[in-house]
This record gives sequence, structure tokens and C-alpha cells, in this order.
Amino acid sequence: MLGSSFSKALSSFRSTTVSRSIHYKRDIGLKLGLQRRIVLKPVNRIDFTERYYTLGHSQSDKKNDEKKQNAKSPTFGHYVGGGLALLFVGGVIVSPNFRRGTIDTLVIFERVGVVTIAMARCFGLYLWVLNKKYESNKQYMEELSKTHQRAADITLNALRKNGGIYIKLGQHISAMTYLLPYEWTETMVCLQSECPESTIEELKEMFEQDTGKKFDDYFQTFDNKPIGVASLAQVHKAVLRENGNEVAVKLQHPSLSKFVPLDVALTKFVFDMMYKVFPDYPLTWLGEEMQESIFVELNFRYEAANAQKTKDYFKDYLKLTALRVPDVYTALPRILVMEYIGGARLDDLKYIDGHKISRSEVCGCLAHIFNNMIFQSGFVHCDPHHGNIAIRALQKSKNGHNFEIILYDHGLYRTIPNQMKVDYARFWLALIDKQPAEMKIYGKKFAKIDDKQFPIFAAAITGRDFDHALSGDLEAKRSQAEIDKMKEAMMADGMVLNLMSLLATVPRIVLLILKTNDLVRHLDESLHNPLGQERTFLIMANYCARTVYKDDLANNSRLHSRWSFLWLCGVFGSVQEYYGRNLKLYLFDVMFYFINLLRKADLIK
Repeated sequence: MLGSSFSKALSSFRSTTVSRSIHYKRDIGLKLGLQRRIVLKPVNRIDFTERYYTLGHSQSDKKNDEKKQNAKSPTFGHYVGGGLALLFVGGVIVSPNFRRGTIDTLVIFERVGVVTIAMARCFGLYLWVLNKKYESNKQYMEELSKTHQRAADITLNALRKNGGIYIKLGQHISAMTYLLPYEWTETMVCLQSECPESTIEELKEMFEQDTGKKFDDYFQTFDNKPIGVASLAQVHKAVLRENGNEVAVKLQHPSLSKFVPLDVALTKFVFDMMYKVFPDYPLTWLGEEMQESIFVELNFRYEAANAQKTKDYFKDYLKLTALRVPDVYTALPRILVMEYIGGARLDDLKYIDGHKISRSEVCGCLAHIFNNMIFQSGFVHCDPHHGNIAIRALQKSKNGHNFEIILYDHGLYRTIPNQMKVDYARFWLALIDKQPAEMKIYGKKFAKIDDKQFPIFAAAITGRDFDHALSGDLEAKRSQAEIDKMKEAMMADGMVLNLMSLLATVPRIVLLILKTNDLVRHLDESLHNPLGQERTFLIMANYCARTVYKDDLANNSRLHSRWSFLWLCGVFGSVQEYYGRNLKLYLFDVMFYFINLLRKADLIK
């Protein structure tokens, strides 16, 4: 039986060996120890394959080998892919438009990646610190402060990489000193002066495309070095070929038109995601505000209209304001050609003192400009930082001043509704008169806040700590101790939550008013007014009183018959209150006038 099995195995081995010997016609019998010659016949390839895989080789091995064989053989898909690759490379080499489109697509992916990675990293940091357990509140506050700083640094790097409206967003954050954590606002301050510059070639191409005129035919001379670079545009000094006028040419960064819609959508997406992940920290209002304002700011025709409207309005208030708004010669959506008016920064104290300009007088003019905007015209410049305001000395005094305050960049304006103006004015009068109950009433009316949010709101709107804000003690200069106290209060347990709730509650126009107040306060502080802030608050009180006076007279006429006893009492009360405040400002101005005379005579500093 054993011999029979061996014979069958030997027979199987012979047949297998023969089937594997398709291409060999020689005597292999000797090699196998068989003393006879085998005549080889061609074996069908299919039969060979089938036999091979029936002798212990799996069907999976068969499939793998088939894949390898197919991979070695070019298919229709390979030819199509190769052709498309050749077309793509050829398009990039030959067609400038195709090349530009390809680069733009890659840049879009890069910008999305920068935002996504930064968002994920910041979310991770905050999720870790907010869900971690701490031994004490002090330890929690320290860790939260470190997290604020790390997240702010990550965000700053992302904003710098993407540029454009991301720089604008960072500037907006840096201006909200009393509304956002110190680590965030302080980190973003550098973006006020760090803006990417477009090349002169890009600007010339955009100019000729938008105007239909040759660049050199329009300008006699053009300074290639910008006198100012902002997040949305840069300004160059030039001379018009047509009439020889010296002009400032504001040119939008050409890349913005490509990426702004994407960047706005990304910004909104980030803030929406923040709200979903951290519902207690709503910042969706910031994305909504940018979405609403950025497209208006990117159309310079709106800026030209705002500048002309402001110039026309303030022509009757030059004695109070010394305001100068440059004339606009040409306005296109991405190009603005204006009158060139040079000047120094408002915090350049060497320039101010060297030209014998009174710092107190400058502070007074600033107070008149922005309080008039807020309480009287209701048409408010909402971005009055140092880059948008300059001071210019005059050789001959004009309108009672030896200087002009130049207001640039009229892209961001808001109109305040009349009732909001009245409620805001009544709030400030109650604050100045130290009436907390009245402050709460009108704070709720115009800012939509509750009792819990009121102390934070009062501190934010005055730029003082809670004690000074609620006591109405605003004239005293802020000490370093008070500033440190405010920073500590911002980090107090629950304060960040309350602050975020406040920001999500108040109307966006109120947030812009707060931002404007904050920027003007910073301008005022940078001048180091030797007379302190008392006159500034008296000027504000005067504008508030005038707004309330007009509203009281209107209400009195609506409620009582003209010349009736009650009507006369109402008129008398309104007149008494308004002119009483006017008298205080008048007496202070008399004192201020004599101080200026003594200063000009070099009798006092």
C-alpha cells in the first residue's frame, strides 16, 4: 500500500514538472534521475495557471499576482492621468492666467489651513484649562492667564501669516482694552503698526485696470515708499500731472478682492465654532460686525462720501474743533486720491511742545470733535486711533488755533439713533452727578444690560475701576495702582464669563461707541494734559446737557399745552439745568484762557 502511494506521488510530481517546462526542450529526465527522454509539448497558458494555483497556492495569491501584472500594464486611466498632468504643467508654464489661478487656489488652501490649525490649537488649550481641576482659585487664575497668552500668541502668528482683514481683526481686538483679557489686547497692539505692504508693480497693475489710464500719465511723480500702510490699503505721496497738486493716494491691497469673501466666511465660521464649543464665551458678534463693516470699508466711494459729509458738517464748528478733513479729488472702489496734508502723530509731544501748541487746547478740541459726533450729529467716526489722526502746526493762527487736527480714514462710520443718543446722554449726566440709580435706568435702556452686568459696563464705558465708575469720581488721573486693580478684576472668578455675556448682549452700535470712547480716552491720556481731565468731562457734560435739554423741551411740548403753567415749569427746569452746566464750562474756559496767556508769555509751563 505504501508503494502504491509512493507511485502516485511520483507520477503527480512528473506531470507537474512537465507542465512547468513550457519553454525548455531538453532532457530533464536525467536531472530527475529518470533514464528516459521526455518529449515536451506546448502547454496552454490558462491550463498552466490553473494547475499552478491548484497545487497549494491560494486564490488570494492569484488575485495579488493579477493586480501586479495589471499594474505593470498601462491602462486607459494611466493615459488620461498622464495627459491631464501634461496639460496642467503646460498650462502653468504657458498661460499666466492659469498659473495665477493655480497659485490662488494653493494660497486659499494655505489660508484655510492656517486658520483651522490655529483654531484647533486654541480650542485645545482652553478645553484643557477649563476642564482641569485646581487646588485653589489663584492657581486657576494663573493657568487661565497663561492660556490667554498662549492662545493670543498662536492667533497673532495666524493673523500675521494671512494678513489682510485678519490684521484688521487683530487691530479691532487690540482696541477693546477694557472689554477683553489684557493678554489678548496687549498681544495684538503690535498689529497697529505691522501691516504687510503690497509691491508697486501690483499697485500699478490695479490702478491701470481700475482707471483705464497709464500710471505715468496720471502722476507726474509718485513716491514708491508708502507714507502709511494699513490692513486694507497703503498710502503714497504723489503729484498729479494734470495740475501739479500734491496728493495722497490711497490704494487698496490688490489681493483683498480675491480673498476677502473667503476670509470673512472663515472668520464667521471660527466664531460660530467657538460658540458651539464654548457656549459661555459668545464672540459671534465680532464675526457679524466684521461681516457687516468690511465690505463697506473696502469700497472707497463710501469713505469719500463720509469724508465730505464730515467736512461739510464741521465747517461751522472750526473754532471749537480745529478740525481739518482732506479734500477728495478722485474716488473709485479701490483707489482714493486726496489732498495731501502732512502732520505729526498726536502723541508726538516734542513736536507739540516745540511748536508751542497747548496740550490742553488739543485735548479740548478732541473732546469737542467726538462728543459733537456722538451727541449732536450722531454720525460717528468709529476708528480714531493714532494712525488716523495727526496734528499740524500753523505758522499763522486760524480760527483761534495755531494748529489743525487732521482726521484721516473715514471708512468706518456709524449713525446713532436719536433715542439712543438721549439715553446715552442721560446715563453720562447721572454718572457725572453721582446718581447710580439713574445710571442703571439709562444703562439698561440704551445698552440692554441687567443689574449684574451694570458694574462691568460702567467700568468699560468710563475706563475706570468699579469704585471710580460707580462713585462718579472720573476727573482724577488714573494711577498705576488703579490700572493694576482693573487687570486683577478682569481675571477674577466669573468675570470673563460676565464680560462675554455683556459683549453678546449689548447692541453692536454700543460696542462701537465703547471702542470710540476707549480710543479717544487713549489719545487724551497720551497728551498728558497738564489741566487733567476735568475740562474734558465738562465739555462732555455740556453736549449731554444740550441733548437732554432738546429732548426735555420736545417732551414738555408734547405733554402740556403751550404757555400753560406746567409747560412753563418744564421749560424753566430744562433751561436752568442746561445753562447751569454751561456756566460751569464757561467759568473753567475763562480760567483756561488766562492760563494759556501766561503759558504763551513763558510765565508758566
